[in-house]
Amino acid sequence: MDYEALSELEQAIEPWLQHMTWRRDYGRWRERRINQELYQDERLAMLSGVAGELRGLRVLDLGAGMGGFAVAAALRGARVVACEYNPAYCEIVRLRAERHNLRLPVFNAAGETLPFADASFDVVVAWDVIEHVQSPTAMLREIARVLRPKGHCLITAINRRAWIDPHYHLPGINWLPRMLAEVLIARRGRTKAGAAFRDMQRLSEMHYFHYGQFIRLCKRHGFRAKDLRQEQLRRGTLRSPKPTRRAIRRVLRGLGLEGLAYRVQRRWYVGMFELALEKMQ
Repeated sequence: MDYEALSELEQAIEPWLQHMTWRRDYGRWRERRINQELYQDERLAMLSGVAGELRGLRVLDLGAGMGGFAVAAALRGARVVACEYNPAYCEIVRLRAERHNLRLPVFNAAGETLPFADASFDVVVAWDVIEHVQSPTAMLREIARVLRPKGHCLITAINRRAWIDPHYHLPGINWLPRMLAEVLIARRGRTKAGAAFRDMQRLSEMHYFHYGQFIRLCKRHGFRAKDLRQEQLRRGTLRSPKPTRRAIRRVLRGLGLEGLAYRVQRRWYVGMFELALEKMQ
């Protein structure tokens, strides 16, 4: 690859993609990372569905990663602050914001110790974050602290029973003892060895959850939780991209079993839970 021909943003991102070159769709996946802010419509719709009009909304993007969501929300008029633990990612967020002439505050901090005053935000989003922190409990406590009363948090959590692991893209490893799963990951060449990551986590070091377990954890920190996908199912707006899945859902719906099938899949199959949390006080 000719690095000199890449934009400054692409040059900053490129080292953080090399651990995924085994992907069959690597070219398309890379393009979505480079232009991440263009692929946020679904999550922006989730945000507006929970919190209403985005313009003027005080939003903390906690664990902002490469900044795609933060920039996309800012372009829609939200007052976004990005917070990211990886200093290199903080620079990527700044470069992405500069691409659109945005002045977007970026803080380098951990989710367990946020550098913001109490009740600073209307919404906190934490996509693909809580599995990586040292203490999920401390992170949820901090989210509750910086949210205003009745504020919202949109958060994802990884299913401990996920059939296809969201990080290593291997089937069945979450149904194995962690030690055996990590041997399989190494043999399949799916570790981050040799990549830009220096704080690489093994599978056994990440925090995965059973659905009920995570709901109870959120409740202990003063949140009421809703499954965003289940809400879409109830409203009739849940999309299934594959024709076979749409056909199966039609049959299940006709039998009155679609809701039950969803809950079974959530328990034993899906990769992650997507939740809306409301701070009760």
